[in-house]
Amino acid sequence: MKNILKKSGYRPVLKRFSLVSLYALPLLMAGACQQPKSQTTIQDKDSCVVQNPVITVRYSADPSARVFGDTLYIYPSHDRDQAQWWDMEDYYAYSTTDLCHYKDEGLIFEPFKQTTWAKKYAWAPDCIEKNGKYYFYFPTDQDHIGVAVGNTPVGPFKDPLGKPLVSRNSPGIAAPRDFIDPAVFIDDDGTGYLLVGQNALNIIRLNDDMISYSSKPVVLDKVKDLPHFFEAIWIHKKDKKYYLSYSDGVGISYCMADSIYGPYEYKGRILDEVNSGTNHSSIVEYKGQWYLFYHTADLALATITVDSPDRKYIQWRRSVCMAPLFYNEDGTIQPVKQSSSIKIPKIN
Repeated sequence: MKNILKKSGYRPVLKRFSLVSLYALPLLMAGACQQPKSQTTIQDKDSCVVQNPVITVRYSADPSARVFGDTLYIYPSHDRDQAQWWDMEDYYAYSTTDLCHYKDEGLIFEPFKQTTWAKKYAWAPDCIEKNGKYYFYFPTDQDHIGVAVGNTPVGPFKDPLGKPLVSRNSPGIAAPRDFIDPAVFIDDDGTGYLLVGQNALNIIRLNDDMISYSSKPVVLDKVKDLPHFFEAIWIHKKDKKYYLSYSDGVGISYCMADSIYGPYEYKGRILDEVNSGTNHSSIVEYKGQWYLFYHTADLALATITVDSPDRKYIQWRRSVCMAPLFYNEDGTIQPVKQSSSIKIPKIN
């Protein structure tokens, strides 16, 4: 598990201690290895019980979960073992075909080495497939969104533009704070969209090549369409309804609409506050069941002793968790309860 067991972290923002860490500690102590061991604690022919967090080989946050073929991939940001701020540098990917066992796909992209323009802060990314190519969108410098292209879900990825795809000073962009958190979406008609921003949400209709755009960005009304919007936008579509989920500064809230541009109706909160200070999630359907992926500080809490000076840095050493997601008959989403263990039915 690299050096995580020797490291530490957290600031005093915790309002409650997660019991997940108590369950996770035996797994972590037994599984110090380069490849992430299965988080399964019980498995039979019909199901398995997987422990949260599901990624323990290294710290990971801001998970973007995507399904390509029969495999679910997780594209998170990478919190460094020694992190004392959000100074992430590179990207790793993870995959699973049963939600019980997670494979470390390794390092997939290093923007500060593989581009000429990115200088710092490789934060929350996203990835999508179109026409046999995989497009990896990533923010840097609190100002730019880049795109890298690969032939497989795990690369190798290369920067095709030699510059950002879009920046805070691009025409029509609203960026009152950091210009971060790209989320990409391909609609039923094949049109691609990039959603991005903090405190202001920009929707950019991409060209068919997925690495350029021609139309003016649409900025949603934060008061009417996205109450409490802060950051970490995610979009998914179900039964012809568009869902925008996002961090409201504490939990994950969501809205629904009949059009990607709205108007959206606020529906409430999906996930309450987590113990890592920040909240960032994604929603994906995998083999007939919907899931929420999010992050917590449970891995750090389980491996960093209370008396360690690194305990105050836990908010910058996060770990990916997951939970099943359920809908009501009217299409609204049932709130998700954080849990230390999840029972996963056998997936064929």
